[in-house]
Amino acid sequence: MTSTNKPKIGFWVIALSALIWNTMGAYMYIIQKYKTEAFESQYSPQQLEIIYNMPAWATAAFALAVFAGVVGSIALACRKKIAFPAYFISLLGIVVHMIYTVFMSATLEADGLTSLLMPIMVLIIGLFLNSYSKNAILKGWLN
Repeated sequence: MTSTNKPKIGFWVIALSALIWNTMGAYMYIIQKYKTEAFESQYSPQQLEIIYNMPAWATAAFALAVFAGVVGSIALACRKKIAFPAYFISLLGIVVHMIYTVFMSATLEADGLTSLLMPIMVLIIGLFLNSYSKNAILKGWLN
């Protein structure tokens, strides 16, 4: 009798959720870069000034985080090992962007401590997906 390392339903729920989450991040990046009305309607003029004055390296980190996350999520859904390095690159982008947002911008002054909720949530999800993809490789779910 042969055995296969097929992932259980939880794997597919996580893979689909990760794809939706990272696609939403890519969408947010795109509407921010194109300065759409949908994006601008979510923020105050003070918040928009902070966002639009973000340095290029922080914007690049944001792009790296979301697009590497999308690649990682597609790879995870396709059960490919490339998911782990893609999620690791995404995590690096998250950390760099978070350093700017939390420590170098006026975001905390403009929005207070509530402005930390989303960056912390993004970091936790990034850490989880990085770890989950590594464990999926160890379990033989990714090839």
